[in-house]
Amino acid sequence: MSSSRPIFSVVAAALSLACGGATKVPSTPVAPDDAASTAERCLAAADAKHDRSPSEPSRITAKHILVRYAGAKHAPDSVTRTREQACLRAQEALDHLKQGVDFAEVVKQYSDESGAAAREGSLGAIERSDVAPSFADAAFELQMREVSDVVETPFGFHVILRVE
Repeated sequence: MSSSRPIFSVVAAALSLACGGATKVPSTPVAPDDAASTAERCLAAADAKHDRSPSEPSRITAKHILVRYAGAKHAPDSVTRTREQACLRAQEALDHLKQGVDFAEVVKQYSDESGAAAREGSLGAIERSDVAPSFADAAFELQMREVSDVVETPFGFHVILRVE
């Protein structure tokens, strides 16, 4: 990659490839190695370990965006994206949230969970035992109204918003 080419162009192109062209693609093609390294960074970040706080509440209220991939637990056969593509799609959803797009709108556009749009991604009140361990670790460390980074569970990739 040329040092004069902004990193955003590489990320935008990789996201576009992974998400079916939802992001504007720069005129300069992205080298496969660039797209692969972007996906690798996404997967590494989604697998980040979170420490459990001894002072965490026993229950929180949360919303989430779920991006599934082929082979994920309970993913319907209609989901054909790869694990890497799903991670990048979840990252794209997170980027929209960081830009100020309303959580409910991002849920409608990105979440693969049945009924998520009608619920605006709401899971209601949850305890650690109600969700996958990696989801719980990320969700319970959030402050109220804080959004997580991308988190991977056996069901796919999540972006979590702690409501209460």
